[in-house]
Amino acid sequence: MSFLLLYWLFLKASLSAFSGLASLPIVRHDLVVERHVLTDHQLNTAVVIGRTTPGPLGLYMISAGYYVSGYSGALAAGLALTTPALLVIPLMVFAGRATANPRVQHALRAVVLATAGVSLSATLPLASDALHSPLAWVIAAASCGALIFTKLDSLWVMGAAAAAGVVAVFIR
Repeated sequence: MSFLLLYWLFLKASLSAFSGLASLPIVRHDLVVERHVLTDHQLNTAVVIGRTTPGPLGLYMISAGYYVSGYSGALAAGLALTTPALLVIPLMVFAGRATANPRVQHALRAVVLATAGVSLSATLPLASDALHSPLAWVIAAASCGALIFTKLDSLWVMGAAAAAGVVAVFIR
């Protein structure tokens, strides 16, 4: 896959996502479903790598880019992740004036709802790749419950899940 095409696909995902993993459905659709240059398993692995390293949540795209095209793919993804940051200042000037408008407020709420639906559309296929044993289901359900019903930081939840996986290996 060409550098420019990969950059464009990651840029499209970066520009259409308003928070962390909201770009995941777009990346999955473009690279797994449409172009078949990435598998669900590789994308899951990229998300894990991105979530367990310091930095913004979108860093998983750099790992995904590496899986697709090596170092040049990682560079394309990295550039695509930083490009939207250059647009923040003009966007903030516009947003500061426009968010008082009720129509803009309703449009922004609709975008948030659509983003939630889009995120769910990518989560379900990735979950089917990762949830392959009863232990995986228990860890996923416990993690989901901990994040929804407590104020635990996601880093602690991921650490506990990793520890449970290690303990399970020694018990078997």
